[in-house]
Amino acid sequence: MRLMRRPVFWVGALFLVLTFTMSAIAPHLGFLFPEGTRLVYTRASYPELVASHALLTGLASLVAIVIGLAAGIFATRPMGRDYAATLEMVTAVAQTFPPVAVLALAVPAMGYGAGPTVLALVLYGVLPVMGGAVAGLGSVPPAVMNAADGIGFSPAGRLWRVELPLAAPIILAGVRTSVTIGIGTATIGSTVGALTLGSPIIDGLSGNNPAYVLQGTVLVALFAVSVDLAFGELQGWYTRGP
Repeated sequence: MRLMRRPVFWVGALFLVLTFTMSAIAPHLGFLFPEGTRLVYTRASYPELVASHALLTGLASLVAIVIGLAAGIFATRPMGRDYAATLEMVTAVAQTFPPVAVLALAVPAMGYGAGPTVLALVLYGVLPVMGGAVAGLGSVPPAVMNAADGIGFSPAGRLWRVELPLAAPIILAGVRTSVTIGIGTATIGSTVGALTLGSPIIDGLSGNNPAYVLQGTVLVALFAVSVDLAFGELQGWYTRGP
């Protein structure tokens, strides 16, 4: 019952309801748009668009988390501290490229569809995860590290049993930012043929159909907010306990 009093429940519920009922609701929204506007998006169903959008974002986020966390751990180890600034510079430079530019460069090599979209999302998702890992691991008090060494933990054991658990809330904050950015950025993938919630937005813009644009925008926004709030709940749970 406590969950029902939290915003994540209501936003998530609204997102799911609209995902499965948008096509039924759309025909009744004609009064909002110019006469003759096509109201029902027919290229794909909204559940299919959401599933494809979530799959692309989830896959890219998983790769970005693995790379970002590994880079953050390496940058905070004795042998990697000299490379920390270089790693941050490389990931920051990767984020300076607009997503459309990344897609344009990737299409000749990878073809149209999901591949270029996943690549762009990974490039944009690594930096927040790495930043969170570096900040989180760097925040572990030296006294705790010394105590772990005194108990007899190996470097790997200290990392997995002491450092990562203490750094988890800050790392989760970086993952939260990365995944939320990915959900919004994935809409651009529809410009190169990926099936996402950006498909009705792109089709609506190219076909001068504001109904499609509104439907896609509402669902993308609710998707991003739902995931962001869910990560917020996870961070809170981890901080205060079950």
